[in-house]
Parts: sequence; structure tokens; C-alpha cells
Amino acid sequence: MERCANERRHLDGAMLERVRAVVLAGAFTSDATYAAYRLDQFVASLVEAGVATRPQPAAHQPTRREVLRAEFTSYLRVQRGLRESTINHCLYNFERFMTDRFGDEGMGDLNAITPEGIVAFCRKLRCKAWPSHLRNLFEFLFWSGKTRHNLATSIPRVAHGRAANLPRYVRPEVVQQLVDAARSDDALGRRDHAMLLLLARLGLRAPEVVAIQLEDIDWRAGEILIRGKGGRHERVPLPSAVGEAIVDYIQNGRAGDSRALFVSHRAPHQPFKDAQTINDVLQKAFAKTGLKPPQKYIGSHLLRHSLATAMLGGGASLEEIGHVLRHRSRVTTTIYAKCDLETLRSIAQCWPAEGGAQ
Repeated sequence: MERCANERRHLDGAMLERVRAVVLAGAFTSDATYAAYRLDQFVASLVEAGVATRPQPAAHQPTRREVLRAEFTSYLRVQRGLRESTINHCLYNFERFMTDRFGDEGMGDLNAITPEGIVAFCRKLRCKAWPSHLRNLFEFLFWSGKTRHNLATSIPRVAHGRAANLPRYVRPEVVQQLVDAARSDDALGRRDHAMLLLLARLGLRAPEVVAIQLEDIDWRAGEILIRGKGGRHERVPLPSAVGEAIVDYIQNGRAGDSRALFVSHRAPHQPFKDAQTINDVLQKAFAKTGLKPPQKYIGSHLLRHSLATAMLGGGASLEEIGHVLRHRSRVTTTIYAKCDLETLRSIAQCWPAEGGAQ
């Protein structure tokens, strides 16, 4: 009995690891997977019987790069208040730049990074969002004292012809047709109808619709809390038609225990992972009505632009439109000035012709 007790004390994690290595080394290649499975089952039985302990995984020592990534993540989340999707993009860009500069795993002297090296890296990219993400990285490095100079100022901006394009929109009657097309008497139709109404009447962004929680609606005050970009929370009036559509969905279509307002119509009725579902709803509405979209890509921003253009045509000022759309900068709202064709005609110069201006 004493010998058995001594042997039982030796069935620790280290010994089991050695036994596992010997068994798998003697197994045929074709049987290795099955042998590993059966060995794991045997070890589990020993652990359950109380005669062995599982091997403890070796403590992981984070590398300098992993530590820097964790600090950068905290900075983006706490100091900048960015959305998780934006944080993920910044971290992806962090890894790509570090790999380009220092290799797959390592990290060298951050102060050795030069503006010329950053510009050379940017030239390899084709996405206009990359400079913004890199700017976040180098602002963090300077803010945290890891670099002596703020290299964010050396990152060039991407030139684009935004001012040359008109915002894509559809007329108010077309918007109404699309909203009506999404409506049906089942749970899916009630949900899609309420979501498109929020886009069309309040000019919300798709991620803002996805982020709405049940407790965000103040029915007594007739307001709804919008969780906007940059962590901004704002209360806006809830039109009666939109409120009625939401109530219809909650009472006659919504299911599940999630606190998100809009959830999947399939069990277990989880919240949306992203806002692509709303784009899909709008695409189906176009297909159902047979209407031709103003552009190849059909995105939810189409209804936001349509609301702003309709307000402009109804006599609203750019300041009022910016307030409804919750723009941080007036410059963002000025793109809609290009849609006021009648006003533009009143200030346009006559086209010069032979013999003088006509």
C-alpha cells in the first residue's frame, strides 16, 4: 500500500507530459491524432479518480510588442473612447506597421522610426483610412513617452475628390416606398420596417440603430438615446410614427432575452454582430420595389443623405441639418450645399460666349 501511495504521488503533470511524449513518439503517423485523443481521455479518467493532476501550462511571458499592443489598446479605449470596430482596425494597422519595420515578432528602438520610413510605408497602402490609424499609433507613442518626437505630424493625408462628388440620395416619395416595402405582418417585416424608419426619419447611422437598447427609449418624454460616434450619447425626439413601429415590433415580433432593441429573428435571437444586416434590408427593399438605386453599392447612408437633401429642399438651413444629423463640424454639413441646385443657379455666372456674356 505504501508503494502504491508513493506511485500515486508521482502522477503529477510533469510525469504525464513525459508519458504523453513517449506514447505519441511510438505511434504511427496515421494513428497520432486518435492516439492523442485516447491518451487525453485516459488522463481525464486519472484526474477524475484523484490519482493524477493535469499538466500546468507554462506561464506566458509577454513580449515587448505584446505589452505595447495592450497599452495601445487601453489608450484607444479609455483615452480616445473609440468603438471596438475602430480599435480593431487600429490594432491591425499596428501589427502591420510593426511587422514591416521590425519583423514578425520583434520590436526594436521606437525612436529609430523616421518620418521618411513612415512615408515609405504609407506609399504601399491604398486605403485612405490607414494614415488616420497610424496617426493614432504615433500620437499614443508620443503621449506615453515612448518616442521623443510626435511622428503623427509627419504622416501625409490622402488626397481624395470628395468635393467633386454629390451626395447620393433619393426623393422623399422613393424613401417612403422603400420603407413600406420592408413592412410585412411577420416578425422580420416589423423589425425591418422599424429600422428603416429610424434611418429615414432620424437620419441615424446603421451602427447607431444596431446599438439601441430597450432602456434607451423614454416613452414618457418621447425621446430616444442615440449612441453615436466617438462614444457620444445624445437624446433626440422620437417621432410618433417611428415610436408606433417600434412598439409594434416589440409587442408582436421581438423575442429573446437580449437588451438590444433589434435582434435576429432566428433563435436564440441574438443582437446583430455588425450593421451589415441593415444594408441588406435596404437592398431587399430596392429589389422588392423594382426601383433603381442611385449607385451600385446600396448602403444605409443613402437614407441619411436623402433626409438631409429633403430638409434642404424644404427650406432648412445647413445649421439645422447639421443639428439633426448630429455633425460635430459644420464643414461636414456643407457637402449638402451642392445639392441646392436652385440656389446655386442664382449665383452662377453666365457662360461666356462670342460677343460677350450671354
